Amino acid sequence: MVVDELSDETVDRLFHALADTTRRDILRRCVRGELSVSRLAEAYPMSFAAVQKHVAVLERAGLVTKQRSGREQLVRTDPDAVGRARQALDELESAWRGRVDRMARLLAEDPATEENDTTEGPER
Repeated sequence: MVVDELSDETVDRLFHALADTTRRDILRRCVRGELSVSRLAEAYPMSFAAVQKHVAVLERAGLVTKQRSGREQLVRTDPDAVGRARQALDELESAWRGRVDRMARLLAEDPATEENDTTEGPER
């Protein structure tokens, strides 16, 4: 499967949404099955409007979708959402591993490092 690189804006929205405990909990609840915003609001000690705002943040990040069913809005997770989060983390890991590998190569090539290794004396 070929996956396009995620934009910085997409990654920022994704991790901003996941940074909040309530939003992560909403996501976990919706993974088990779609729930109405009203039903979600019953689970939290905050106003219905506050829960709506949390759901909107998750929706902008592409982690959930909403569908109107009569007077209710049903929230469900996007099945590809976890894949996008994993892709973003994999890209960050790859970049950092590359940097660490380059530093290790530079240190291995540094004559000062080699001198320190041989002038320290016998190991104890």
